[in-house]
This record gives sequence, structure tokens and C-alpha cells, in this order.
Amino acid sequence: MSPSPEVLQKLTPVLTKRWLSPDAWRINTYEKLDGYLGLKKALKSHPDDLIALVKDSGLRGRGGAGFPTGLKWSFIPQNDGKPHYLVVNADEGEPGTCKDLPMMMNDPHALIEGIVITCYAIRAERAYIYIRGEAVHAARRLRHAVAEAYARGYLGRNILGTGLNVELVVHSGAGAYICGEETALLDSLEGFRGQPRLKPPFPATHGLYSSPTVVNNVGTIASVPYIVLGGVDWWRQMGTEKSSGPMIYSLSGRVVNPGQYECTMGITLRELLELCGGMQPGHELKFWTPGGSSTPLFTAEHLDVPLDFDSVAAQGSMLGTTATQIFSDQDCPVYATYRWIEFYAHESCGKCTPCREGNYWMARILRRILSGAGTYDDLDTLLDACDNLLGRSFCALGDGATSPVTSSIKYFKQDYLDYIEGRKKPLLDARELVGAH
Repeated sequence: MSPSPEVLQKLTPVLTKRWLSPDAWRINTYEKLDGYLGLKKALKSHPDDLIALVKDSGLRGRGGAGFPTGLKWSFIPQNDGKPHYLVVNADEGEPGTCKDLPMMMNDPHALIEGIVITCYAIRAERAYIYIRGEAVHAARRLRHAVAEAYARGYLGRNILGTGLNVELVVHSGAGAYICGEETALLDSLEGFRGQPRLKPPFPATHGLYSSPTVVNNVGTIASVPYIVLGGVDWWRQMGTEKSSGPMIYSLSGRVVNPGQYECTMGITLRELLELCGGMQPGHELKFWTPGGSSTPLFTAEHLDVPLDFDSVAAQGSMLGTTATQIFSDQDCPVYATYRWIEFYAHESCGKCTPCREGNYWMARILRRILSGAGTYDDLDTLLDACDNLLGRSFCALGDGATSPVTSSIKYFKQDYLDYIEGRKKPLLDARELVGAH
């Protein structure tokens, strides 16, 4: 069944509008489709006016936290005698998250144009794109696009004859989930082991090389040229009052047509399912993540929750990276939680005890439950471990690891009890617990 006209109207291809164009990643295609017009317009404005424009647009970070972008830019101290830096967080490593990689593959120049505009606004002459090491193809596309931009005069010295200088470096990380945390990313970029820094001081004053630094997500920076070109009113007509603009929702799992759906913020999962052809035949929705594996689970009862920052938070979860993973009645929430916690245990940087030990032991307890050897006390131990993780770990990635555990026990405690009380056949072999990691 085709989506209704009302739902189709919520599809708003802005960042994705060039993705299906032939050779969309090449500069010739980009320039034919409004490419670098936003930069030319921005360079006629005062930097402070650009910061005010982004503030007024209501653009919030697309990397998960949803912090107001213009406000973050305004924190950069001016006339301090220090170099300023822009760092783009392209270390997309959370399970289910896959909106930045296709953006860099299909339209890298949108990101580059956004970088140059942002550098002009915050008075930075050097920028870095920190991309996940496994994203080899996207990194190649980016480096090719950067070379094209240098050749056309959009990067380098005296950009478009305005006196603006911007040097851009594409840096491939070694593939560590922790480097998606902004201060760990900065440590890695400086050549150190990727581990989070103590805050304060914050990156706005003591970031890369202890200098004022803005760290923004790919989608955030790529949105900037569109805001400059289209204006505040145009941008704010999409989305909600406090969550303006479109958002790319990454649908995966038990749906007919998984993929990227760029829609106005505030769309519901019910409407997204209508757009993607619904659940796969024979499957009924059981649970889902509104923003990736580090956001508390939602259930079928949350089908009509508007997917914007504040509405999702009001229901006890987070919009996060809008990685909407869909699970059906044929999927086990206990097993899904176990696999996520295995990931967090493996990816913990080990700097703080709550995350290093908490995820390790939660993975073992979940494995014991799934092997049929679990006890009632195991559920209390899991919740106690989460209590010692949440708000007590060194960075937000440790906090996020508690989300699938606490929410799955909240909504699906019976599934846990079915393994503990023997009503469900064990999924794992108890003998593998010996020496398990």
C-alpha cells in the first residue's frame, strides 16, 4: 500500500536531495545543483551574523546530544591570540547508526562547503574531518572531494579572493567507538590513545592542542549551507519549534524497505513505517530504538511519539542519532541487549572503572541468563551495575550502555523471567561462560 499524501509531505529531501544524481560526489555535479552558492553568500556576511543566523535557525547537533549549534559556536572566544579549530566528528560507530557515511559517500562537497562557512564564522583557519578507520570508501571520496575543492579555490589560501584561509585535513582513526566522544576524538587526533578528557575545561576554550575548538557532527555541518541559502524561516518551517529542520532517519531491521528517510523532525514511527512499506510479512513490531543502541528502547506503545529531541526525551528515551532499529515479535529483547552490551564491553576504553568493569560483568550475566543458568538475583545485579554506571562513568558512552539494559528489563522483564524459570529454551551454551569475554 502506498503512503498517504499527508505522510509523503513529511519527506523533505534537503541533505539527501543530490544523492541519486549521477556522479553526485563530484564537484561538477555539486556546482550544477546549487553547490558552493551558500559559501559565496556567507562570505558577504559578517562572521558574527552567521553565528546569529545559525542560532536563529534553531539547528541542533545531529550527532546525538542535540546541543544548539549556534550557541556552541558562540562559546569560541574571539581575539584571544590563539588558533581556532573546527573538528568534524565522522566517527560513526554506534550499532544501527548509518546516516553520516552515505552522506559522505554521496555528497561530500556539502560537508566541505559547510566546513568552510563554519570556519569563517568561528575564525578558524584549520579544520579536520575525523572519520572512522573502517570507512575506507567514504574516506577516499572525501579526500577526492577535498582535492577538487582545493583545485577550484574553495579551500586553501585566499578563498574566492576574499582573504579567507582554510586548510582541511581528512584523518582516518583506528576504529574505536570511544573516539566518537568528542574529547577522546581530540586526544586521538593529537596522536594519543583515544580516551575522554576531564571536563571542564571544555573544547570551546581548551580543545585541539589546548586551543578553542568546535566539534560538530557531519550532518550538523552539512546543514549549514542550506540554512545560509534558504534562510531561517524556510529552515524552521520544517520540524517543530524546538527541533527545527529535517532529519535523516536510518531505518533498519524488520521492515520491508530499510534505508535513509529524510523527513521533518516530529514524524512518528507509525508514519516512517508507512513510508518504508511497513513491517516484513509475518512480523509484528515488538521493540525499537529511537536513536541507536545507547538510547532506551521503545515499544509498540510508542508508535505515535513525535521523533524530535524533546518529545522523545519526555517519553524517557533520546533521539540520539535517529538510528531506528526495528525488532519484531520474532526477536528476543534479552538477546538483543546481550549483543549490545557485548559491543560496549569490547569497546570500553577502560579509563574508568564503572564502564570497564560494569559492561564486562553485565555481558557475562546476560550470557548466563540466556544459557538458562540465570537467577532472580541476576536482574537486581544488572540494575545495580547500571546504577553504578549511569552518571558515574567518565563519559556519556558509559552512561549510554545502561540504556538497553534498564529499558529492556522495564518493558520485557517477563522475557528475562522466561529464561530464568525455564519456559524459554536457552539460546546460548552455558559451557561457553568459562573464560568468556
